[in-house]
Amino acid sequence: MAVRIRLARHGAKKKPFYRIVVADGESPRDGRYLENVGTYDPLYDPARVFIKSDRIRYWMDQGARPSDTVRSILKKEGFFTGNASPAA
Repeated sequence: MAVRIRLARHGAKKKPFYRIVVADGESPRDGRYLENVGTYDPLYDPARVFIKSDRIRYWMDQGARPSDTVRSILKKEGFFTGNASPAA
């Protein structure tokens, strides 16, 4: 089971709101997930981001890989420091 940290889209039409979730890699985008570890709201300038750093670190230690989009969000939030970023 490949576990991914990715975005799940919520909100109304033309008003997206995303949850940052930990899910099985084969689950649908907005389907079942293991844990909600944050939110991302792109409608604000700058975008509002809330992350549970301890839970993201836990899942990454367990082998979960962030999607490209989530990886860039985490970098902007200063989650990765030095050479601690995971290989793609």
